[in-house]
Amino acid sequence: MLSRSRVGPSTDGWFGFDLQGRDVYARTIYGARASIVVALLSTIGTLVFGGALGIVTGYRGGWVDSLLSRVADVFFGLPFMLGALVILATFNGADRDNGEYKIIGMVIITLVVLSWPVVMRLMRSSVLATKEADYVLAARAMGASTSRIVLKHLLPNCLAPLLIYATIMVGSFIGAEATLSFLGIGLKQPVVSWGISISEGERYVRVSPHMVFFPCAFLVTAVISFVMLGEAIREALDPKLR
Repeated sequence: MLSRSRVGPSTDGWFGFDLQGRDVYARTIYGARASIVVALLSTIGTLVFGGALGIVTGYRGGWVDSLLSRVADVFFGLPFMLGALVILATFNGADRDNGEYKIIGMVIITLVVLSWPVVMRLMRSSVLATKEADYVLAARAMGASTSRIVLKHLLPNCLAPLLIYATIMVGSFIGAEATLSFLGIGLKQPVVSWGISISEGERYVRVSPHMVFFPCAFLVTAVISFVMLGEAIREALDPKLR
């Protein structure tokens, strides 16, 4: 296998081979799994956690709203990359011998912890605009419980902004995971991801550019695709843009 080390693209390997003679095409395709799984699970976790807090703050108001909003302000004040570096360097540093699923779990938790305030504020603003609507006031006057009002009336009518942001957030998380993995504190071996592939090929970019080019091309394509999907959903759901 080492005889194919850093061999360029050919009929034997469409994307060439890396330093250890592994097929770059196979690793690029397989690396999509970890990158997209991390992005999707991080997005779901952020939507659930931030959305739940947004409903509570928007519907309850008062001291609950003030307290959670100040907590969100604290997280807003943390630079995303600096916060991720501190958390992952502490729990996923070079001296840690973590397994594959534990590494993926810590990266997901880190992304959720640093991203939920945006979703909370989006949901809070939607709830504040919706809870005074006539159908919500009518349901409250008829004696509907809080849980019924939230689940039946508020939640379905407040999801549109979150769906738009969620698709864009998937692309952002793919880029964030690749950045953290490239820096050596995100996903690590034995996990295979685009960020790890780019990190491994970065030293040889001048003599073997194919080791970096193809993972980068797939990464950029994935991020742009999810951002464009978010724009398409926004145009479909916003009547002003039709």
